[in-house]
Amino acid sequence: MMAAPTPPPADPLKQSVQYLTGVGPTRLEQLRRLGIETVGDLLFHLPRSYEDLTDVRRVAELTAGTVQTVHGEIVEIEGRRLADGRCVVSVVLSDGKDCLEGVWFNQVYASSRFRYGQRVAFSGKPKRYQGHWQMANPRVTVLEERRQPPPSPQPLSSEGRGALAAPLAPGGGGVGVRGTTPAPRDDGDDARVLPVYPLTEDLRAEQLRPIIQRAVAQFAVKVSEILPPELRRRNGWPDVAQALRDLHMPETLPAALTARRRFIYEEFLILQVALAVRRRELRDRLRAPILIVSRQMDAHIRRLFPFRLTEDQDRAVADICRDLASDRPMQRLLQADVGAGKTAVAVYALLATVANKHQAVLMAPTEVLAQQHWQTLEGYLAQSRVRRLLLTGALSPRERRDALEAIRLGHVDLVVGTQALVQNEVQFARLGLVVIDEQHKFGVNQRAQVRRLGVDPHYLVMTATPIPRTVALTVFGDLDVSIIRQLPPGRQPVTTRWLTEAQRERLYGRLREELRRGRQAYVVCPLVSESAVLDLKTAVQTHEQLQAGPFRDFRVGLLHGSLDDQVKDATMTAFRRHEIDILVSTSVIEVGVDVPNATLMVIEHAERFGLSQLHQLRGRVSRGEIAGQCYLFADPTSEEARERLRILTRTADGFVLAEQDARLRGVGELFGTRQHGLGELRFGDLIADGEILRQARRDAFALVAEDAGLRQPEHAALRRLVLERYGKTLDLAAIG
Repeated sequence: MMAAPTPPPADPLKQSVQYLTGVGPTRLEQLRRLGIETVGDLLFHLPRSYEDLTDVRRVAELTAGTVQTVHGEIVEIEGRRLADGRCVVSVVLSDGKDCLEGVWFNQVYASSRFRYGQRVAFSGKPKRYQGHWQMANPRVTVLEERRQPPPSPQPLSSEGRGALAAPLAPGGGGVGVRGTTPAPRDDGDDARVLPVYPLTEDLRAEQLRPIIQRAVAQFAVKVSEILPPELRRRNGWPDVAQALRDLHMPETLPAALTARRRFIYEEFLILQVALAVRRRELRDRLRAPILIVSRQMDAHIRRLFPFRLTEDQDRAVADICRDLASDRPMQRLLQADVGAGKTAVAVYALLATVANKHQAVLMAPTEVLAQQHWQTLEGYLAQSRVRRLLLTGALSPRERRDALEAIRLGHVDLVVGTQALVQNEVQFARLGLVVIDEQHKFGVNQRAQVRRLGVDPHYLVMTATPIPRTVALTVFGDLDVSIIRQLPPGRQPVTTRWLTEAQRERLYGRLREELRRGRQAYVVCPLVSESAVLDLKTAVQTHEQLQAGPFRDFRVGLLHGSLDDQVKDATMTAFRRHEIDILVSTSVIEVGVDVPNATLMVIEHAERFGLSQLHQLRGRVSRGEIAGQCYLFADPTSEEARERLRILTRTADGFVLAEQDARLRGVGELFGTRQHGLGELRFGDLIADGEILRQARRDAFALVAEDAGLRQPEHAALRRLVLERYGKTLDLAAIG
């Protein structure tokens, strides 16, 4: 027999829920399935919504579609079987003038809950049915008992039961249910605003609510107040004990929603204070090299580009030059839409650093992207004396040793590579700038690892994945932001079409015509090889079919993440040189791949990709001056998937798509904060609760500006929670 855990006396909130009244072995297991182990877990098991039973109306005042409540008297109870075999219980409620019918399907014993003459309340969403108002499975609250014998049965009229054919006075006739019914049972709640909780199998709301309510009554006063008094006053938040009561036992819906917003704000505030402390620490305690970009340097760097920078690119360059000129480490996020030219801005920053006699490094998340950046830099620096090195996992042990030694001695100015650069053995002589590409694949904890190289460089982190603003304020909340939306002059938009399987042969004919004109194409598949579970076209299978069938007269290549690095490099090089006409690939080409002559793309099973990912993929065919064409084959089974595809065909703005994708699929799936080292948000939704997040951020940064170490007594509880949740992840030495 397992020994019962001993609750720590200093913190009753860590006591196991098994000690609470009403929690036996079965209920304990159900609570654990909900992630509820302790009293604290139970108190902060937030309702997902509320049923407002305070909107009480006369039957004549009902409107369809929203939860409303009607008080009245039971005038009719009937059970009957329908032609399709289902049974239905019908209970008619009269408000003294008009009638409302409550119906329960396949609930034979529903009638046992009621007595004639009972005063009850029906709460639910009414609808018009055959000329009268009806609620399906309404919530029932008994208002008072009134015992009287049932009236004699009344036959149904041609238009319905008697009570519904015309208004009846209380106690009017109806069809009875045989037998004496026991005393009715309401739903076990006296409240008029009922919290609706996430539940699990065999656990009903009326079973969970009393357990939570007892816990609130006993333990709410023992919960530490996190919010300083000034922030509570300014935002109108109740104290934590009152907020818990309003959350779980609200008297009004506004009180419940205010309590919920308070806890969402609190969660956001803790995170934003952590980010503000981290940002202040990096700026106030660390010192980076001062890198001044003179007019001569600026002119020399710009001459290396075979094009003029756009206004957005110029603004981003100005932001970077201003940051580099300070001895505080630059912490900047460069967001760019697909094809808007973030790489050119990054190259400018790298070369400005090298011109200041410091080393610069460009880190990419994959070998393919590192190779792509290397090729781009080689093109820009063909006539340059910049000493540069490509450092990837493909180097032999000896090549790697030689490369590390050259970096350590300062014989290399510019390094391009993958996350291998984060390893401890990489040492720089005088590192001035770290550029991290596709920032959302690195996260804050990996940025902290780079700092352990023993220097305090400037940071430019960048992504071609547009990110909703509220997500950026969280995942990248310690960074300044520059945004590039403008496409370079001459860059053509991509035409996107959603096709059916019946249009495939016609499309293949068009692709063959374009390939004969010298164009190249991508065919993107969601899987590498066959899946026993998913009936999808795979990259390997599609490559074989295209090579042997409709494109046997063309050169068809294959690229996916499971290939050896050298094979991937060789394949991409061959595609760039136009030694391959069609590249069949997985989403490994999603970012960074730049082949201007590849203007055609076919995406198989497009419903399997998110909006942002589809936007990234089609961005591969908008790299030159010829308009790209993207064709989606999809057979979506959900309305959400259909909506994603419709949105993609309507707009090419990546920032609009990012917001829509987050709205449809949820932020957690797109930018799950766990991968960034920030853990999952329990209460807040970065899209729906964006305004609360922005307020919490303003308050957090103002608070840290006033009390950087959170040393004031009223900030003690907040400081403890910030350290507990984010101290190690964000390396918060300033308040540790």
